[in-house]
Amino acid sequence: MNEATEVKGYFGEFGGSYIPPELQEVMDHLDEQFTKYKDDPEFNEEYHYLLREYVGRENPLTFAKHLTAEWGGAKVYLKREDLNHTGAHKINNVIGQILLAKRMGAKRVIAETGAGQHGVATATVCAMFGMECVIYMGLEDTKRQSLNVFRMELLGAKVVAVDKGQGRLKDAVDEALNDLVANYKTTFYLLGSAVGPHPYPSMVKHFQSVISEESKRQILSKEGRLPDAVLACVGGGSNAIGAFAHYLDEPSVRLIGVEPDQAPTLTQGVPSVIHGFKCLVLLDEEGNPKPTYSIAAGLDYPGIGPEHSHLKMSGRAEYATVSNEEVLAAFQELSRAEGIIPALESAHAVAYAKKIVPSMSKDQIVIINLSGRGDKDVEQVFEMLNK
Repeated sequence: MNEATEVKGYFGEFGGSYIPPELQEVMDHLDEQFTKYKDDPEFNEEYHYLLREYVGRENPLTFAKHLTAEWGGAKVYLKREDLNHTGAHKINNVIGQILLAKRMGAKRVIAETGAGQHGVATATVCAMFGMECVIYMGLEDTKRQSLNVFRMELLGAKVVAVDKGQGRLKDAVDEALNDLVANYKTTFYLLGSAVGPHPYPSMVKHFQSVISEESKRQILSKEGRLPDAVLACVGGGSNAIGAFAHYLDEPSVRLIGVEPDQAPTLTQGVPSVIHGFKCLVLLDEEGNPKPTYSIAAGLDYPGIGPEHSHLKMSGRAEYATVSNEEVLAAFQELSRAEGIIPALESAHAVAYAKKIVPSMSKDQIVIINLSGRGDKDVEQVFEMLNK
């Protein structure tokens, strides 16, 4: 699991915890509880019960025979996180963290969300466990993803539209952290991506690693060997780190993260501190986080998980960008070829796969992590295509 690179919250030079002393106490307590429960048989029994009976895992590793034929290269498999309850990978991590919150006696849960999938997943489990739920979402994102705002409210959550800054994911994280500083004695911050101060990046990776745990077992069963490459979209990095986790110690497997070309954190970022941790960050000339934009609200973040920063700098993983036009084309192609409408985020990975698969041989294998389904994006795509 590549834990050797981690020294108490650090992956190489990245990670750590750059927060006020009172918040550090909260993080230390969270780290202590996570360490206590992550290997606890009773905790894991409940976690896996809920993954099976509530989320619907394990989900399939689907052979995309039409894409494989059309692209004319490697065999293409899709890891189907889109089939999870609530429609994305986010629920894997949320189930784990809500079980921690319950054991820590929390009554109030807060979260940030970009595209709304993490917010919907958080609202879902808070409804199930009867906890108060507040979701911070950038004002711009509430407009782009109004259907997900309604879903969160339907599930009993209070959605706070953040109009500061760009009104996007970074600003939602800022407000969630402000809430935590003010209410840390009663509130559990359920962070959705593999970012933030320690222990969040390690915790999110732990709960999302079920993705690669399953895909590794499934591909060995189907093909009798490991894939040649695993691709995933990257925003903050949770689905990608989950998709990569069990392949990190398999040097024959290429790990490829795909970003929007308008938020190219891993291809153009520099080491800096954002939201309480050190990672590669897109900075402007004055040293502040740069405004970013992606047609996929979930990828609209100027930083990146610390482990991805380390994987990039160490060369273990590769990171590439695709354009909005390529993403929209991939969104439509997968829908027509396989009858699977992907999230715009996931379509980034599909778009890059289309670039590399044709140059690979027919006996090679590629897994694309389909991080979520596209229900939330259909109206937005309809408007973009009809402009």
